[in-house]
Amino acid sequence: MTTLFVATTGGHLTQLDSLASRIPPHGAPNDDAVWVTHANEQSRSMLADRDVEFVPYVGVRNVPDVLRCIPDARRLLERRKVTRAVSTGSGIALGYLPYLAARGVECHYIESATRVSGPSLTGRVLQWVPGVCTYTQYQSWADQRWGYAGSVFDGYESTTVTRMPDGVVRVVVTVGAATQYPFRRLFEHLAPLLAPEGVLAQAIGLPVEVLWQTGDTPVEDLPIRATPVLPAAVLGAALGTADIVISHAGTGSALATLNAGRYPILATRDSARGEQIDDHQHELATELARRGLARHRDAQSITIDDMMETLSISVRRTASPPPFELRHEISWRRGVDPRRERR
Repeated sequence: MTTLFVATTGGHLTQLDSLASRIPPHGAPNDDAVWVTHANEQSRSMLADRDVEFVPYVGVRNVPDVLRCIPDARRLLERRKVTRAVSTGSGIALGYLPYLAARGVECHYIESATRVSGPSLTGRVLQWVPGVCTYTQYQSWADQRWGYAGSVFDGYESTTVTRMPDGVVRVVVTVGAATQYPFRRLFEHLAPLLAPEGVLAQAIGLPVEVLWQTGDTPVEDLPIRATPVLPAAVLGAALGTADIVISHAGTGSALATLNAGRYPILATRDSARGEQIDDHQHELATELARRGLARHRDAQSITIDDMMETLSISVRRTASPPPFELRHEISWRRGVDPRRERR
């Protein structure tokens, strides 16, 4: 039996990578797994030891891109003998799951943890596709159509620490690997604060080194050394040695930071400024702040005090998270709790 793990790059892929290890095998423990995503520095690094099919990028709300997925879905079904498909979105899920479900493949769509109060456009479409089981990562809006089986944020907690920089203050500023939406406000605000002899350096009395991961944001005229996209392993290593992490409020970036044991400052994109398609990042940042796992700020309101206060907080895993149980469509449609069904 073969499971396709399907996700676009960025936070969707990071979430699927985190959840995949919690999803019980489809049949035998050594079932085949094939990953389907787009090729960039993040995905090549994260999936270096996996069986991967790199496919053309599917743009946000781009119907022609979605339709162009169907020949690849047909090819993979025939060549890989696919029996199950799991996706965390976004648009690529629309290109694969409906076709595969129509051909008898067991299909599952897990809505992004970014969607705190309701499904995305992709989710609102897929919830009506026969043969596709849909899942939310929040119990607050689970119902007979949207099952709840857990969250990528299961098992994290913040803890008080004493962590002082050793000779230099290492800062990571990251806006993720997603394309199409620049976040220039964040870099304009932080550039003077994090300059080598800027406000933070003066406040703490140590030089400041910054890794600026800028994505598609044009920053050529700013006094920073920009790196658009980093391999997942490189970014993870940088986060693990960082004293301060400032990130956009994307699920993938938040997860990477939590996995590195850091308590991030999350800056939310504003859809009215063209920084995101909607304001779901505000909901996610609010939720992680409620859980005590991050500090939520507008991009232009981040202060040196915010940065200094994160030096006394770390994040740790409390336990191995429970399995993320997938169930057949009929179970969800009847409102059956998967944990009870398993008994």
